[in-house]
Amino acid sequence: MLKGLGAMGDMAKMMKAAQEMQGKMAQMQEDMHNIIVEGESGAGLVKATCTAKGELKSLDIDPSIFNGDQKEVVEDLILAAIKDAQSKATDRAQSEMSKLTEGMGLPADMKLPF
Repeated sequence: MLKGLGAMGDMAKMMKAAQEMQGKMAQMQEDMHNIIVEGESGAGLVKATCTAKGELKSLDIDPSIFNGDQKEVVEDLILAAIKDAQSKATDRAQSEMSKLTEGMGLPADMKLPF
């Protein structure tokens, strides 16, 4: 009965797959707010925690680094910890996206918008 629908049947499959991927992408976007990564600097004297979306959540600074003479060093350590956490967040987000694209049969290195 539907024998002559060849291309339309393929189009319906593609549309269904696209809708499924859209749903998974939306869920992943939500999950990225709940995945927490931690960056550090100064051998752990400064730690920054952020979400996989890169949103800074907290800073933990060891009180031993508070010395008025070393203000610039402390600032550099804080920035380094934040950058480390954000870099790890980006890596984690890309890793999660890779899992999603591979699960959908897409190339692992396919770049999709976040």
